[in-house]
Amino acid sequence: MENGKVPASGPKKLPFTPKAIIHQKFGTKACYKVEEVQEVVQNGCPGLVIPQRGPCLYRCSLQLPEFSVVSEAFRRKKDAEQSAAEKAIQQLGIQPKEVNLTVEQAWDELVGRLSYLFSIEFLPAIHPLSGHFRAALVREGHLNGFIPLVAIATFDAKINSLCKCISSEMESNPSLVMSLIIEAAKRLEDSLLFSEEKRSLKRLTPHPPEIIQSLPKNEPNSPESISFEAIRVPSSAEKTVEPVILNASSGNYYLDVIAKELGVKDASKVLISRTIGKASSETRLYFCAPESTTIGSSSELYMKQASSFKGYVNTIATYLSGQEICGDAILASVGYTWKSTDLFYEDLSLRAYYRLLANKIPSGIYKLSREAILAAELPTAFTTRSNWRGSFPRDILCTFCRQHRLSEPVFSSDSIEPLPDLPGRKRLRDTSSGENETNEGGLAATAVAQEGCNLVYRCTVKIYSKCQELILLCSPKESYKKQIDAMHSTALKVLSWLDRFLDKVDMSVEEITSSAKGFDILIYPQQLVKEFTLCQTLPKYQWGSATLAGNFVCPSYSNVQNNTLEEELSSGTTPSSGSLVCVTYKIYLATERECIMEHLEGSEEFEFEIGSGAVSPVLEAVVTQMSVDQSACFTMELPAKEIVLAVAHDSANIISLLSSGTCLMKCEVTLLRVTVPLEDRMEQALFSPPLSKQRVEYAVQHIRESCAASLVDFGCGSGSLLESLLAYQTSLEKIAGVDISQRALARAAKV
Repeated sequence: MENGKVPASGPKKLPFTPKAIIHQKFGTKACYKVEEVQEVVQNGCPGLVIPQRGPCLYRCSLQLPEFSVVSEAFRRKKDAEQSAAEKAIQQLGIQPKEVNLTVEQAWDELVGRLSYLFSIEFLPAIHPLSGHFRAALVREGHLNGFIPLVAIATFDAKINSLCKCISSEMESNPSLVMSLIIEAAKRLEDSLLFSEEKRSLKRLTPHPPEIIQSLPKNEPNSPESISFEAIRVPSSAEKTVEPVILNASSGNYYLDVIAKELGVKDASKVLISRTIGKASSETRLYFCAPESTTIGSSSELYMKQASSFKGYVNTIATYLSGQEICGDAILASVGYTWKSTDLFYEDLSLRAYYRLLANKIPSGIYKLSREAILAAELPTAFTTRSNWRGSFPRDILCTFCRQHRLSEPVFSSDSIEPLPDLPGRKRLRDTSSGENETNEGGLAATAVAQEGCNLVYRCTVKIYSKCQELILLCSPKESYKKQIDAMHSTALKVLSWLDRFLDKVDMSVEEITSSAKGFDILIYPQQLVKEFTLCQTLPKYQWGSATLAGNFVCPSYSNVQNNTLEEELSSGTTPSSGSLVCVTYKIYLATERECIMEHLEGSEEFEFEIGSGAVSPVLEAVVTQMSVDQSACFTMELPAKEIVLAVAHDSANIISLLSSGTCLMKCEVTLLRVTVPLEDRMEQALFSPPLSKQRVEYAVQHIRESCAASLVDFGCGSGSLLESLLAYQTSLEKIAGVDISQRALARAAKV
């Protein structure tokens, strides 16, 4: 681990799950039915005479054509389904196939898969690739019946997985898969025809006419002409990104339409990227194949850029896709899916394009999760689960790693003994509501555990490249009472530093190391620069905070007049640090004389915590001077054009307004409600030692003075006082607690 690299053990192929095996054999004939069951729980608390409800469990019934099976009870529905499928497999006597294929076995499977794809059975199937086979039958002229290699390589997952078994280089260069398809096709030369000029494959024997006539085509609900909006991403930095309209009639192959838009004659000259954004999305980049593409006789496809190739490396397209793209590219959301035989398509606007770029940086991911690109900011601290809004830090970090094709972040937490109280040491108390923890969030951060708690947690997070090279290691010194808090707080530290790093990628190694050290992060510069080197050439869009323009307050509001905002609002209760506020806000793009106002962003109920850095400092500064039901209007400096377009619904109109050069951003905000911090969060800032500790010491003092042998705590809640007393030497022999909350008593009884 000294060199930051984990020993590679070769590509690991996961086995098929029981459900996948059942699906392969029975398809839709397998019916799963999950029902909730209640488990009888023995009372583990002798002092509590209240029936306790057990955890929620699930049992699955799997109905197959010949028999049915029922699973055991599990906490998760998916576990119950897998258990039922596993029982069915055992009853059927099915032996799972060997998943660690040898190279020869993978070649045989690849040839068999290719033969099936060109069979009569596959043509009418609902599959992302079968639509391309049907479209190929209506291609005109010499292209009729030819399937581009790029379509087979891109849209059949099994072909790709088999090729990865044959050569590990497929992961780094997906284009190489086409060469293996050609090698496999040569073993089927009696049934398939390969055209090197067209870079396509075709059946030697045409499909029977009755099969072609039975295919679904030109349904009454399908439009004769299909038009959808796409985005042209130029390779030259001097050109601007612009929308284009693509027209694909029912008789035209959509890949041929995209090819003509790129300036080449047909789909054989086009390459296709991986999906961009969500895995279920059909959004991809389409770009021209280099003229020097040659297909050798060996199992390699060389995609080298010839000097005669007219184009530059498209940095933005390469950044979005994670693979090298040269020349102009078309970003489109179109293709065939698992759900229908019809062509799926949807418009892709400039707004969607710039949101894809925002989703590549930590703060952008958070802003999108809140649907507030202009108002929200990535918080600077993880305070409480109840006050956090939007995606949690750990989820954001996982999303970031997927977007940059890194391995999933590795979290490891250690439990340690709490440190003793030191003079002047700040203590943060647990402010959780007592609800069950989930993996989707965290509870209140605590620096040191209270007396009576045995352990506190520290978390370490490591980020590796796809090749398992260690990129960075974050190991904060802070400890937390909840394990999930430690994870979220550590993840937030990494996200905060990554945000700063990506904003200034061209820093020297010394500057990068120094800035990371301030966040308790150890970086491996060589691997870090290698993974993010492309970011150095990207245009910098300042996704960060907007600033106030002239402290202008609109006089049209009755509650807020002229420039006396502070005087007018001082009579009501204003939000303080730690308060959870809810506002209604609207942000407009307006001309200086306010003749035209275009709505950009807004929310009827937008919540955030004061002092956590979760919103624009400008918005927070105004809200902290307001009282409930009061409103304010102010202007902010205009951000970069790309950020405005990321929130604009009518990009053409917004571009026209921005070109006038007299625009500004206007914000209207109304404070709906304020939730003040909980008492125990206030006491940590106002009392030292905390009131809770002072109360316990006061009770211990009187117990010792009175030599009491028994104690009853009326209103004991979850038993915090009773638990704390156990840590002191007293004369008490019996203690009891009384409370009206059954849930609180259940927790207290477990002490």
